[in-house]
Amino acid sequence: MNWEAKIITHKKEKRIAVYFEKNAELIARIKKLDGSRWSQSLGVWHLPDTVENRDRFQLAPLSHSLPSDEGMEQITKFIQWLSSKRYSSNTIKTYSEALKSFLIFYREKAIAEISNEDVIIYNNEYILKNNLSDSYQNQIVNAIKLYFTTIRETKIEIDKIHRPKRSKLLPNVLSKGEVKLILNAPTNIKHKMMLSLIYSCGLRCGELLTLRPVHIDSKRNIIMIKNSKGKKDRIAPLSPKILEMLREYYILFKPTTYLFEGRINGQPYDDRSLQQVLKQALQKAGITKPVTLHWLRHSYATHLLESGTDLRYIQELLGHNSSKTTEIYTHVSTKSIQQIKSPFDDL
Repeated sequence: MNWEAKIITHKKEKRIAVYFEKNAELIARIKKLDGSRWSQSLGVWHLPDTVENRDRFQLAPLSHSLPSDEGMEQITKFIQWLSSKRYSSNTIKTYSEALKSFLIFYREKAIAEISNEDVIIYNNEYILKNNLSDSYQNQIVNAIKLYFTTIRETKIEIDKIHRPKRSKLLPNVLSKGEVKLILNAPTNIKHKMMLSLIYSCGLRCGELLTLRPVHIDSKRNIIMIKNSKGKKDRIAPLSPKILEMLREYYILFKPTTYLFEGRINGQPYDDRSLQQVLKQALQKAGITKPVTLHWLRHSYATHLLESGTDLRYIQELLGHNSSKTTEIYTHVSTKSIQQIKSPFDDL
């Protein structure tokens, strides 16, 4: 995947511009980064000029931008090991870049001499000093732990490397009324179908766009979600209403390769266009919250929980590895909370 990053001044502000040929995967990754924006006038995606982003796009503001020769050799071996274990290309890039940042910091030290104390120093003198996020720190720690499990001669004690505490952020959830307004807003059947399927099956954006017509099993009333996050397949039930909408959609659009195709037959619908579909639906529905497509997935899970669906089934439907991930929806479900009477009412 070819791209080039450089520092630019845009609207009197230092930004990092990322140049690449149109690529849905890379666009989706950039859009997830804090502060990323598309410039219509420059025709480029750009991000805040932070230490974290400079490091991410290999523009790290360090005296050396590369590890030692030994470090580079080890990164290559690490990439080969990750590839042999069939890690996704995104994970391989994330982990190898994270390890690279760490080995740049210890460029003058033999890798076999790096200790747990060095990891603590790196966290304090680089991560914390540059105000990098806890999620970025987690990536670094994950990469370090995985890398040092693959080599023998090391002073690192893997079990003693601890990850930072994660921020406990609650998922954003819409009411059923708000969801109904959003799903009824589009007049285009394809647009309505895509948003409705995300909510009705709790799909991630990428899962929707890689669906194929053969993944719809109308006889069993299920949808097959293939090779989703973590390279897992799963199934989700199709409501009769959704199935009827799908039949109508299929007759009108006759998709060939993907269930939702863009202007070019056989090519998946563009994720940026799908974001625009949601944006237009929100405007038409008069909803001013900063809703994203993932809010529909969160809302699906929460509404299932509120209707009495067992948490274990919701975990399966969402494709979560751990029940702890699914349990977060118990904190945003209002079913029990609304029944609590405030002592204020007795005053």
